Amino acid sequence: MRQMLARAALPAVCLTVGGYFAFHATNGPTGYLAWREYKAQRAKLEVAVRDAREQQTALQQRLVLLDPRHVDPDLADELVRRNLDLVKPDEVIVPLPPETSPAAPQENR
Repeated sequence: MRQMLARAALPAVCLTVGGYFAFHATNGPTGYLAWREYKAQRAKLEVAVRDAREQQTALQQRLVLLDPRHVDPDLADELVRRNLDLVKPDEVIVPLPPETSPAAPQENR
Protein backbone atom coordinates (compact mmCIF):
# COMPACT_ATOMS: atom_id res chain seq x y z
CA MET A 1 0.00 0.00 0.00
CA ARG A 2 2.84 2.36 0.90
CA GLN A 3 4.55 1.75 -2.42
CA MET A 4 1.33 2.56 -4.30
CA LEU A 5 0.94 5.86 -2.41
CA ALA A 6 4.56 6.78 -3.16
CA ARG A 7 3.98 6.19 -6.90
CA ALA A 8 0.77 8.27 -6.84
CA ALA A 9 2.32 11.20 -4.95
CA LEU A 10 4.19 12.76 -7.90
CA PRO A 11 1.20 12.68 -10.31
CA ALA A 12 -1.05 14.04 -7.55
CA VAL A 13 1.33 16.95 -6.90
CA CYS A 14 1.58 17.63 -10.66
CA LEU A 15 -2.20 17.62 -11.03
CA THR A 16 -2.56 19.96 -8.04
CA VAL A 17 0.01 22.41 -9.40
CA GLY A 18 -1.53 22.22 -12.89
CA GLY A 19 -4.99 22.84 -11.45
CA TYR A 20 -3.71 25.84 -9.52
CA PHE A 21 -2.26 27.41 -12.66
CA ALA A 22 -5.33 26.55 -14.74
CA PHE A 23 -7.60 28.19 -12.15
CA HIS A 24 -5.54 31.39 -12.08
CA ALA A 25 -5.25 31.44 -15.88
CA THR A 26 -9.02 31.84 -16.06
CA ASN A 27 -9.99 33.56 -12.80
CA GLY A 28 -6.88 35.48 -11.75
CA PRO A 29 -6.33 39.24 -11.99
CA THR A 30 -4.70 38.77 -15.40
CA GLY A 31 -6.68 35.71 -16.43
CA TYR A 32 -9.07 35.16 -19.31
CA LEU A 33 -12.15 36.57 -17.56
CA ALA A 34 -10.29 39.73 -16.50
CA TRP A 35 -8.95 40.07 -20.05
CA ARG A 36 -12.50 40.06 -21.45
CA GLU A 37 -13.51 42.76 -18.95
CA TYR A 38 -10.46 44.88 -19.87
CA LYS A 39 -11.37 44.50 -23.54
CA ALA A 40 -14.93 45.77 -22.88
CA GLN A 41 -13.59 48.71 -20.85
CA ARG A 42 -11.17 49.56 -23.65
CA ALA A 43 -14.01 49.61 -26.19
CA LYS A 44 -15.97 52.03 -23.98
CA LEU A 45 -12.93 54.27 -23.54
CA GLU A 46 -12.24 54.29 -27.28
CA VAL A 47 -15.81 55.48 -27.88
CA ALA A 48 -15.33 58.20 -25.26
CA VAL A 49 -12.08 59.30 -26.90
CA ARG A 50 -13.73 59.39 -30.33
CA ASP A 51 -16.60 61.50 -28.96
CA ALA A 52 -14.16 63.86 -27.25
CA ARG A 53 -12.20 64.27 -30.48
CA GLU A 54 -15.39 65.01 -32.42
CA GLN A 55 -16.37 67.59 -29.82
CA GLN A 56 -12.88 69.11 -29.97
CA THR A 57 -13.11 69.36 -33.76
CA ALA A 58 -16.51 71.05 -33.52
CA LEU A 59 -15.19 73.52 -30.94
CA GLN A 60 -12.13 74.27 -33.08
CA GLN A 61 -14.38 75.00 -36.07
CA ARG A 62 -16.48 77.33 -33.92
CA LEU A 63 -13.31 79.00 -32.65
CA VAL A 64 -12.21 79.66 -36.22
CA LEU A 65 -15.59 81.28 -36.89
CA LEU A 66 -15.09 83.54 -33.84
CA ASP A 67 -11.63 84.79 -34.86
CA PRO A 68 -11.57 88.53 -33.97
CA ARG A 69 -9.95 89.44 -37.28
CA HIS A 70 -12.83 88.07 -39.36
CA VAL A 71 -15.86 87.00 -37.33
CA ASP A 72 -18.58 85.09 -39.15
CA PRO A 73 -21.51 87.55 -39.24
CA ASP A 74 -24.18 84.87 -38.90
CA LEU A 75 -22.54 83.32 -35.85
CA ALA A 76 -22.00 86.73 -34.24
CA ASP A 77 -25.66 87.64 -34.84
CA GLU A 78 -26.76 84.30 -33.38
CA LEU A 79 -24.62 84.73 -30.25
CA VAL A 80 -25.72 88.31 -29.65
CA ARG A 81 -29.39 87.44 -30.04
CA ARG A 82 -29.10 84.36 -27.80
CA ASN A 83 -27.13 86.05 -25.03
CA LEU A 84 -28.97 89.38 -25.02
CA ASP A 85 -32.44 88.09 -25.94
CA LEU A 86 -32.74 90.59 -28.79
CA VAL A 87 -35.55 90.12 -31.29
CA LYS A 88 -36.69 92.50 -33.97
CA PRO A 89 -40.42 93.38 -33.94
CA ASP A 90 -41.11 91.63 -37.26
CA GLU A 91 -39.31 88.35 -36.38
CA VAL A 92 -40.88 85.08 -35.27
CA ILE A 93 -38.98 82.79 -32.91
CA VAL A 94 -39.20 79.10 -33.74
CA PRO A 95 -37.66 76.90 -31.02
CA LEU A 96 -35.66 73.96 -32.35
CA PRO A 97 -35.00 70.69 -30.53
CA PRO A 98 -31.44 70.33 -29.21
CA GLU A 99 -28.96 68.58 -31.49
CA THR A 100 -28.24 64.95 -30.66
CA SER A 101 -24.47 65.20 -31.20
CA PRO A 102 -22.05 68.12 -31.41
CA ALA A 103 -20.68 66.84 -34.73
CA ALA A 104 -24.10 66.83 -36.45
CA PRO A 105 -24.01 68.52 -39.86
CA GLN A 106 -25.21 72.12 -39.75
CA GLU A 107 -27.41 73.68 -42.38
CA ASN A 108 -26.14 76.65 -44.37
CA ARG A 109 -28.06 79.79 -43.54
